[in-house]
Amino acid sequence: MLSDYNCIVPDLPGHGKSNHVPWRSFLDTAQLITHLIQTRASSGRTHIVGLSLGSYVGLQLLSESPSIVGRVIFSGLHVLPMPNKWLMSLMSYLLAPLVQSDLMIRLNAKALKIPKEQFGEYRHSFKQMPIRTFLNASRDANNFKMPDNTDSLSTPALIVAGEHEHRLIHQSQKALIEVMDNAKSYIAPNVGHGWNSEAPELFAEMVHAWIQDQPLPEKLQPVL
Repeated sequence: MLSDYNCIVPDLPGHGKSNHVPWRSFLDTAQLITHLIQTRASSGRTHIVGLSLGSYVGLQLLSESPSIVGRVIFSGLHVLPMPNKWLMSLMSYLLAPLVQSDLMIRLNAKALKIPKEQFGEYRHSFKQMPIRTFLNASRDANNFKMPDNTDSLSTPALIVAGEHEHRLIHQSQKALIEVMDNAKSYIAPNVGHGWNSEAPELFAEMVHAWIQDQPLPEKLQPVL
């Protein structure tokens, strides 16, 4: 459904074939992606689709360089103060030595509903990620907050989440549409955080409809 688009799918710093690039911050990563858009997108502008970590980067990019963005979709984004932040940081450090074990990779893949035929590639990519990337990205996600200029952003924004997402992400959906004048928010039913793997056709249909400014799939439930 998205084969007619010029899709740029970057590996974020410390991930995939960019595992040699150190993860420094969301701002640094947003600047790297901005450069990629300006050099690889035919018009120097693009639509942004962010999932999980990519949503944080996407919102940061939109905050810094709104002129190069057409429409955006952010899924699985948390922008509210993280409760028990110290505990989350401690858990990240405790899990770090185990994060690349086969058991942890299988648990992550199961939680994200990674298809069996894609598990080998997922496992290989996960094992290439430096432990420092895991720690730094987890730290930045725990400390992330809504950019100060979010209320001035007029870019059409679709804020989505799976029905089985954490309640803090659902609360963030409401917080974002209250602040962003041109934002809408929807829930994808019966799916979780990595719902692009759980319901790929619905995800692609949503992306296509939003980019074309057409009615969204009826399966999506509006957040009121």
